[in-house]
Amino acid sequence: MKREVGFRTLVGFAVIVALFIISAKLYAASKTPAIPDVPVKGMVTMVDVGAKACIPCKMMAPIMEKMEKVYQGKAAIIFIDVWKYREQAERFGISAIPTQIFYDANGKETYRHIGFMSEEAIVAQLQKMGVK
Repeated sequence: MKREVGFRTLVGFAVIVALFIISAKLYAASKTPAIPDVPVKGMVTMVDVGAKACIPCKMMAPIMEKMEKVYQGKAAIIFIDVWKYREQAERFGISAIPTQIFYDANGKETYRHIGFMSEEAIVAQLQKMGVK
């Protein structure tokens, strides 16, 4: 009889651990922002593919934040961290970070730049693509 109680206890413990692991994964997934659809349909899109920890990427972070605000509703400005989402490097054909990729409103890649890109250069490229 004692074996049966021990077995039931062990099974109950295993179920509790399994539920805890599943809950933790679901919680983590809900806190991880999803990768947005790129390019954004019907809108000029700029994607900055980098990492929050790389130095040129850190230098671009405030520029990207400003561009998101300035171009809200006019162009999609998106940052993707490829150290966090490694599969995205292959998806976008990234060989070095940061890399900025510009898509027209039809979703066609029109320009690609590798390395730090200044605010002036970003604005010029967006204007060249018809974004005011």
